[in-house]
Amino acid sequence: MTTSFSREEDTVLTIIPCLNEAEHIAPLLRGLLTDPVNRRIVVADGGSTDGSRAIIRQMAAQGDRIVLMDNPDGIQSAGINRAVERYGADATWIARIDAHGVYPDRYVSRLIATAQTQSVDAVVVRLETYAESGFARGVAAAQNSRLGTGGAAHRTGGAGGLVDHGHHALMRRDAFVAAGGYCENMACNEDAELDLRLLANGARIWLEPDLPVTYFPRRGLRSLLRQYFRYGAGRAATSRRHRRRLRPRQALPLAVAPACALALGAPIVPALALPALGWAGVCQAWGIALALRQRRADAAWAGSAAMIMHVGWSAGYWKQEIGALASGGRSLPGPALPFAAS
Repeated sequence: MTTSFSREEDTVLTIIPCLNEAEHIAPLLRGLLTDPVNRRIVVADGGSTDGSRAIIRQMAAQGDRIVLMDNPDGIQSAGINRAVERYGADATWIARIDAHGVYPDRYVSRLIATAQTQSVDAVVVRLETYAESGFARGVAAAQNSRLGTGGAAHRTGGAGGLVDHGHHALMRRDAFVAAGGYCENMACNEDAELDLRLLANGARIWLEPDLPVTYFPRRGLRSLLRQYFRYGAGRAATSRRHRRRLRPRQALPLAVAPACALALGAPIVPALALPALGWAGVCQAWGIALALRQRRADAAWAGSAAMIMHVGWSAGYWKQEIGALASGGRSLPGPALPFAAS
């Protein structure tokens, strides 16, 4: 799949999936406009109702580099696919920008330079979670540690090198199209699922550690639980579709939901609570250790945040897996790929 690169190959389609990001969209667009390679920035809006669309239209009216595109399907995978189909015919690169984040200066230019230097088909980056205070600070501490990520290289500061997955940043358009694009039946984990198809086509994916993206975490318990429930369900769908076993860091949290269910029998057999109590104790001790290390009391929320993340991920995975088994696999739709996968 990998081809030779030319320094002139810098035409990029920059795509931002967006839904209710009025707080972040304007500074994000202003930052992207300072990078001259971002000649066309498509905001794929999934039906924002918080004023995001008005902000985007106002900024688009000031020049011809920003385009507001409707994404009626609402999910990121469909929005990116639609933008590539409509606006990407002449693009060499596709840059994926998430609206809920902060990016380094000249981010896309530096991604392209990295891809050219390393002769790779895709560049992924590290994701660093940031929050000022309170429970969100604990969520950030958990998501930046092995407690919340299991040691994933793109979440814990891994060194640069070839990888099989990371936070999506840049892809060659021809590699993206040859793989079929994002699966539109994947509301979550669509990036990891696409990476498997890219690798199967012979693509090379590079993790660039020096261009981290700052991400703002969920601020509430319920939203965090829903997020990780979706993550778990998405991972189950990816694993089943590609018949891939989970890595140990991914498999360990699977025991959490069953352990919590088992603990419901503790009034009859007290020992049934031991697995859940042991897990909870490890999480809380880890949270306290993070708080001491960071000298921030609110970082101790990391233990509780990690417990919510683990429960949500485990429950989402098992719900998806049990549903698929109960229906003989029929509960997992086939891949919906907008481009003809090679």
